Amino acid sequence: MPSIDLGSVARVSDALFAPGAPHGISLALVVMQDGEVVHERYGEQPASVFGPAAPVTADTALVSWSMAKSITHAAVGLLVGEGRLTLDQPAPVAAWQATPRASITLQHLLNMRDGLEWVEDYVDDSTSHCLQMLFGDGSGDVAAYAAARPAAHPPGEVWNYSSGTSNIVARIVGDAVGGGRAGMEAFLHDRLFAPAGMPSASVRFDDAGTFIGSSFVHATARDFARFGELYRNDGVAPDGTRVLPVGWRDHGRELTAVDPDSGFGYGAHWWLWPEFAGSFAAQGYEGQYTLVIPDRQLVVVHLGKVAVELRPMLDARLREIVESAGNGA
Repeated sequence: MPSIDLGSVARVSDALFAPGAPHGISLALVVMQDGEVVHERYGEQPASVFGPAAPVTADTALVSWSMAKSITHAAVGLLVGEGRLTLDQPAPVAAWQATPRASITLQHLLNMRDGLEWVEDYVDDSTSHCLQMLFGDGSGDVAAYAAARPAAHPPGEVWNYSSGTSNIVARIVGDAVGGGRAGMEAFLHDRLFAPAGMPSASVRFDDAGTFIGSSFVHATARDFARFGELYRNDGVAPDGTRVLPVGWRDHGRELTAVDPDSGFGYGAHWWLWPEFAGSFAAQGYEGQYTLVIPDRQLVVVHLGKVAVELRPMLDARLREIVESAGNGA
């Protein structure tokens, strides 16, 4: 196993959790190598409209934001493995029949190449279909709101990151599972969270009963790390049980685009760090990361409150942690 320089990790951790750290607020950091936690640290949740300031501990469940998209990828994999969903056939969205959107496949959706008109923005004074979907008129039925967007490009031609796309996928998964909200909750718990060892994981649904697969999984930092570990091991749980189909990890990290703003690659509901071969990451708003580096047997989870413009500084710190684990083996 590649060695890891825990002294270097501790120095990065000190920088991340320092009062007034320039990158923003870190709430939790877990570094796992070869399935074992080798470093973890927790901060303080700042006061907000939701409550007073409070310490974060190993038992505190925190929001995933868009890391949920990678969990949605896992849910799709379970059904593809059973033959209950097909990647290269038109997506089963009734509203798209006899429209230019009828040829959109599940694979297009997973790769964010569906061609739907969508503005993914998190700034209140800008046009944002994402904010409208999650907190505005579309919040009661997030998948219907997203599916109603018109076609802006032919499917497969243009990459456009979209939380709406992920919620269309989540509705497709829920319809395939059946049983409404209770059926989906049981499916995620019994087929994914429990086998992966994620007892704290919980998900949020909209009024229509759709899992908000773009944004809302709550779990402890350790449990997000266990999700990363499941993918590091190509879908095999700690007890040796195969949870995801063989190769589903590779499906998630097959490059389909490069984001011109961040320089990160994109696969299928997973981000790729080009400087680390074979890497992939679940990434979310405000500095949520589950970064997986298989050849170093490494999973790094960071949860925080980091402004978009400060993310490059946080990214640099996380790269230091990866580099402390050597060059892989």
